[in-house]
Amino acid sequence: MTNQTISMPDLRIVLTESVHPHESHDMQRSAPLIGRMRDEAYMINPPVVAPLNDGQYVVLDGANRIFSFKALGYPHILVQVARYDSGLVELATWQHVVCQWNGEAFLHQLRQVPDLIIENGSSANRNPIATIQIRHGSTHNLFVAPDQLALRNQVLRHVVHLYEHSALLQRTNLEDEDSIWKYHPDGIALVRFRPYTSDEVLASASSASPLPTGVSRHIVHGRAVRVNYPLEILRDENIPIEKKNEDLQNWLNEKVARRQVRYYAEATYQFDE
Repeated sequence: MTNQTISMPDLRIVLTESVHPHESHDMQRSAPLIGRMRDEAYMINPPVVAPLNDGQYVVLDGANRIFSFKALGYPHILVQVARYDSGLVELATWQHVVCQWNGEAFLHQLRQVPDLIIENGSSANRNPIATIQIRHGSTHNLFVAPDQLALRNQVLRHVVHLYEHSALLQRTNLEDEDSIWKYHPDGIALVRFRPYTSDEVLASASSASPLPTGVSRHIVHGRAVRVNYPLEILRDENIPIEKKNEDLQNWLNEKVARRQVRYYAEATYQFDE
């Protein structure tokens, strides 16, 4: 992180249709989330977005929440706006642990993916779009030709789709394989992705070729959590969005005046996600 002063998070209420994903939503997460949101009274953690243009935004984190809001017909959504050039946003990459499946079945289906080139073993002189390590087994490097963003995203979506439907997808930021297998004893493969750049994230949101689910990982310093904003306000179609934002600012000012906002500078682990 650059030497940047932390300020209050930029919370806004925006049109739900103005927020665009840069990656596919996680079907294993979105279905139960929609069910929970039908009965929820508050938005706890607002999605984080970055400005695109003309009042449009790209989702940096919270694609499943955005998908759920759209599925439930909410006209407006509460978001935290964080620009890439603010010094408060870091872009990293998740790894996928494929669990509760069979390694040979995974490789068999992988070989059927259109436009995917698979090379086994070391790839020191090339830059694969992803590498798959079968547990206690072989290593497989994935390539596309030409190596362009749209084709790369398309093929990786197909790859992730294989285990999203047939296995359990777990994301991890652990690097040490022994630790990964320790915490995922039912894991059968580890998928490591080539890192994306912020320009590639923005381009993916502006095009019709998003990243696969759960690949980009945005670390936002000064992130707003436990906001607990009433969902009934976001559901209401009769209140103009300008009035909703005015009321939101008054609500935030009151929170600060009552000393109900606290900034934690240290990294944390959340166990109730």
